[in-house]
Amino acid sequence: MSSHSKPRQILVTSALPYANGSIHLGHMLEYIQTDIWVRFQKLRGNQCIYVCADDAHGSAIMLRAEKEGITSEQLIDNVKAEHTADFADFLVNFDNYHSTHSAENKYFSELIYERLKAAGHISTRSVTQYFDPEKEMFLADRFIKGTCPKCAAEDQYGDNCEKCGATYEPTELKDPRSAISGATPILKDSKHFFFRLQDFTDMLKEWTRSGALQDAVANKIAEWLNSGLQEWDISRDAPYFGFEIPGEPGKYFYVWLDAPIGYMASFKNLCERRPELSFDAFWSSDSEAELYHFIGKDIVNFHALFWPAMLEGANFRKPTGINVHGYLTVNGQKMSKSRGTFIKARTYLDHLSPEYLRYYYAAKLSRGVEDLDLSLDDFVQKVNSDLVGKVVNIASRCAGFIHKGNAGVMVAANPAPELTDAFIAAAPSIADAYEKRDFSRAMREIMGLADKANAYIADKAPWALNKVEGKQAEVQEICALGINLFRQLVIFLKPVLPKLAADAEAFLNVPALTWNSHNTLLADHQLNAFTPLLTRIEPAKIQAMVDASKEDLEAAATETAPAAVVGNGELTKEPIAAEIDFNTFAAVDLRVALIEKAEFVEGADKLLRLTLDIGDAKRNVFSGIKSAYPDPSKLEGKLTLYVANLAARKMKFGLSEGMVLAAGPGGDEIYLLSPDAGAKPGQRVK
Repeated sequence: MSSHSKPRQILVTSALPYANGSIHLGHMLEYIQTDIWVRFQKLRGNQCIYVCADDAHGSAIMLRAEKEGITSEQLIDNVKAEHTADFADFLVNFDNYHSTHSAENKYFSELIYERLKAAGHISTRSVTQYFDPEKEMFLADRFIKGTCPKCAAEDQYGDNCEKCGATYEPTELKDPRSAISGATPILKDSKHFFFRLQDFTDMLKEWTRSGALQDAVANKIAEWLNSGLQEWDISRDAPYFGFEIPGEPGKYFYVWLDAPIGYMASFKNLCERRPELSFDAFWSSDSEAELYHFIGKDIVNFHALFWPAMLEGANFRKPTGINVHGYLTVNGQKMSKSRGTFIKARTYLDHLSPEYLRYYYAAKLSRGVEDLDLSLDDFVQKVNSDLVGKVVNIASRCAGFIHKGNAGVMVAANPAPELTDAFIAAAPSIADAYEKRDFSRAMREIMGLADKANAYIADKAPWALNKVEGKQAEVQEICALGINLFRQLVIFLKPVLPKLAADAEAFLNVPALTWNSHNTLLADHQLNAFTPLLTRIEPAKIQAMVDASKEDLEAAATETAPAAVVGNGELTKEPIAAEIDFNTFAAVDLRVALIEKAEFVEGADKLLRLTLDIGDAKRNVFSGIKSAYPDPSKLEGKLTLYVANLAARKMKFGLSEGMVLAAGPGGDEIYLLSPDAGAKPGQRVK
């Protein structure tokens, strides 16, 4: 039973997926986590409403639509259809799935802006930016390319050099050009609108320590709060796909302003179709309902600083809690297209049951913000062992004896009351784990019960007992208890495995099970025919999925990546650089280095700070490899190769003393080079 005296009113959201690409297994971690929690609340009898939407605005969508020769509206409609199909097939059960490009979102974006403006929380000032004279649009940093002002590497982005790791302002680039048209950009002034986030510093210091955030997240937010909040630029210039700012022709709300407002808009859209729901009951400043956002750690600042400040300033309620999870890695590394581990949701669904992944994620998810690793070998072993070998095995072992020996009728018997008592007694702890999003603990406790049930059946061995004259009645009692224990496990697993639960309910011949159903046992009850509820994962299916993901990459590369032909006629993406003589190469002092510490660099999009031990000294190096190593701590203790005699370079974030060596095409496909086993820090590489 719930500890609350009356059903709770709960509104739940997941972060809005961007309407510019496919859903992959990294995304699915969040939606599965949220869906499990929502299904648990509904199973307990609470009013729990789950809304989401496509995040449908911004320059990237406008430019992609233009490239494809369709309107932005057509693009987001196409992507929404793909997204909703993927979510539905993964059994993610939204009460409403909407779009930020909606009448409701326009209304609330304008309302919140007008309230903030009336209260003095909006300011304006002129901003100087690069402007593409051909496309007639201002360019974000990622749409500007040029020559690095530090190392002269060509084709670098407007804020960071992927070759030397330097960060800089776009105006420092040499020979800048628009990544969109290729034109030389010009500097141009434009009036921008800013949200005065600093006005809410005191409120945010109190709210972020109120229990609404995990401790690790609150500590991270405190770093920003203590360093002083800055105004937030909430406007973009035409052309832009989004909502125009009221009374300001050619000025649009920045996509991140209207994206979280999409939570409100999706719920409002649902209220219009379900009149028993009241928008104000969930969103007014004095609301007693609960509001939870599930998000990844990469968008914490938007949800734990900007969003509550906007709500406070516009006289709406703030979230009850923001539940933050880590990134997904596959086989211990960042998802990789070249290795076939960057797996789209649809590619997975083409090969495997969604419930396998739902269970594996549940078995790995804790309350924290640590990254979660999808080890494909462990995935196969755990699903086959737990779901097939433990849970479904109970029903398959017992059902046949009941059908053959008693026409499918479970007798009224409980030959091991201590066992049923243990199952019932475990329910509050399992419920507590679900409530606290400690799904891994819930799964451990449930599988512990499954072990007890299997041990009991193995000990009684009904298959052997059934061959002994006069023991058939005892066999029926043992198997009836086995089916009742199976039913208990299905109740506890129902938030994670809704299809398995529905199939089990059909076999058990019972109406939809609720959480409180665990307090009762079936007796003198007719079962329906048993059919296999889950089958084992065959490793060949995993390999087929990985191979299909590689094929997806190859198809995309064929369409988008031109190749240069080098002298031997083979294809390569980059021509070999100009030759150097041996003396020039020999002057490079290449050493083995131990990575003692690896950490994010505050304010840098692409850099990690590495503390290196090179034998007789320590070195500090900034390296542009952040996207390839979302959890930098995993680099600590590893050996890498280090250019020791490269002149130190003064950077925005400190002094970088040398360079580590990495290989790959860039972005998330770049890897630090490591020496063979046995190398020692400080050794010269010859």
